[in-house]
Amino acid sequence: MLALPEKISIATLRQMKREGIKVVAAVVYDYPMASIADRAGVELVSVGDSVGVNIWGHASESDVTVDQMLLVCNAVRRGVTRALVSCDVPVSAGDVVAAALALATEGGADLVKIEADPATVRAAVAAGVRVWAQLIGTNGDPAALISQAKQLEAAGASLIDFRHSGPVAGAAVAQAVAIPVLGGLGGGPWLDGRVRAIVNAIGYSASALDVAGDRYANVARAALDAITAYADDVRAGRQIKGT
Repeated sequence: MLALPEKISIATLRQMKREGIKVVAAVVYDYPMASIADRAGVELVSVGDSVGVNIWGHASESDVTVDQMLLVCNAVRRGVTRALVSCDVPVSAGDVVAAALALATEGGADLVKIEADPATVRAAVAAGVRVWAQLIGTNGDPAALISQAKQLEAAGASLIDFRHSGPVAGAAVAQAVAIPVLGGLGGGPWLDGRVRAIVNAIGYSASALDVAGDRYANVARAALDAITAYADDVRAGRQIKGT
């Protein structure tokens, strides 16, 4: 069994795949949660452009700019010492390769996640950027998806994010390439690891107050109860907790 090092690397993730050890990736957007995820021992901390919708209240991820992703990536980078840090190239980026290079050099990302063709992946890798390439299944033909995954691997991708993989295509793609294949939406244990937005996993957003879901916690409910208790103490003239 692989003894995980104090500092995770791409080589670590590939060795984990070879030994059948699942990779844990957590999507976070800020320094405090990045610090917590790193302390929890995840191998990969992903800075998602979903920050626009989940944290800033934008209608779409396309509203997020490269400059905003740089700001968020820097904050997360400061909170992580052990895990790898990945940062999404937002869909609004006009020049994907230039944006990827900026996020790696200015943002401190160990690798960047892009949804692009193999030629763009190859160009980013040639510029010195490690790439987490995105592959979307959605009931696609397994043979075609395997072909796409192999093209991304040949282009130099370090990882693949396989969304909506399903157990058939997901398992086939993971077996067909040497690089780790992780999955968030529609993923499962048939992949080399999982990606989960922590804001949803722990019920951090206000929507968790009203929408039932399969979560590991409901931070929004705990926060609502705590803030309500604080307000009650202030209004009743009691000493508040904390300093």
